[in-house]
Amino acid sequence: MLETKSRLAFWAVILAAVLGLFAWLNWPAGEVENAPEAVEQATPDKPQGLPVQAIPVIVGELVDDITAVGTVVANESVRIRTEINGRLLKLNFNEGQEVQKDQLLVALDDGEQRAQLAAINAELRTEKQRFLRSKELYEQKFISKEALDLQAGTVDRLAAGVQEADARLQKTVVTAPFSGVIGLRKVSLGAYLQAGDDIALLEDISSVKVDFRVPEVYLAKVRPGQSISVVVDAFPNTVFEGKVYAIEAGMDSETRTALVRAKLGNKAGKLRSGMFARVSLVMAQKKNALSVPEKALWPQGTENFVYKVIDGKVELTKVELGQRTPGYVEILKGLSLGDLVVTEGQMKIRDGAPVTVLGGAQ
Repeated sequence: MLETKSRLAFWAVILAAVLGLFAWLNWPAGEVENAPEAVEQATPDKPQGLPVQAIPVIVGELVDDITAVGTVVANESVRIRTEINGRLLKLNFNEGQEVQKDQLLVALDDGEQRAQLAAINAELRTEKQRFLRSKELYEQKFISKEALDLQAGTVDRLAAGVQEADARLQKTVVTAPFSGVIGLRKVSLGAYLQAGDDIALLEDISSVKVDFRVPEVYLAKVRPGQSISVVVDAFPNTVFEGKVYAIEAGMDSETRTALVRAKLGNKAGKLRSGMFARVSLVMAQKKNALSVPEKALWPQGTENFVYKVIDGKVELTKVELGQRTPGYVEILKGLSLGDLVVTEGQMKIRDGAPVTVLGGAQ
């Protein structure tokens, strides 16, 4: 029985081989030639590298700057006040208008001061005549040297009194100490003013200053002559340019900041004192610098690396860094213009790993 089953299996194998040979001999020639290609097309795609994003190293201008908030300050500013008491007789300006240096602004009633000056002048003339007579008497030895000196002292005292009275008379008028724009007046004609009463604000805004504070860590990079850009809320689409010209000698011990002052041109008169200013201070500027995005860096200990894409694989490359700007960093050594560096996907790759760059970067 077992022998019969073995013979049946043998003849089944022979029959299958004969049928296979017959089918191959009768298969169309074109289909036989294309069969390997069909098999290859049916085979799944070969495994690709890990997907990453990368961009080429670029060359351009790097600007290292800091931002701060500050306040616009007039180039010159003064409160117009009187130095003596008196009744206001004249206001020689229009509110909000420009005035010129030495222009008369205010005049007080000066009757009392003129009378005092005239009285002292008259007394001085009298004492001068007495001195001349005393001098003749002294030369004739009718009076002593002490008597002559006493008379001379009287003349000197009255001469000083004349100067004092004249100074009081001059203080009955107030003139503009510089050219500028005068503000709203706080007094009316006929008012009796006390010495020191505010009359109006005078400011020179042909150029303005901007005061802002810089943290201690940046102070070493700040120096007179550096460029700044200023934006104010009143003109959000206008950038005003200026330069640093002074730095406060000391620092604020509480905030650890230093007060920096810059000057800006203001011929159009758009900037006014007290405006809130957003300041951008350029600390360093470098042209033709190789740079990559900061996110391309792959720090290891105290050193920095990037993954450079070469022929579909990544190479962990050590780089030396230079100047930094928001989002970018200068490359001093390790890369060349056009090198492709990985910016996203570093966590899933290693040195020598095959990668596929997404987004079409080559």
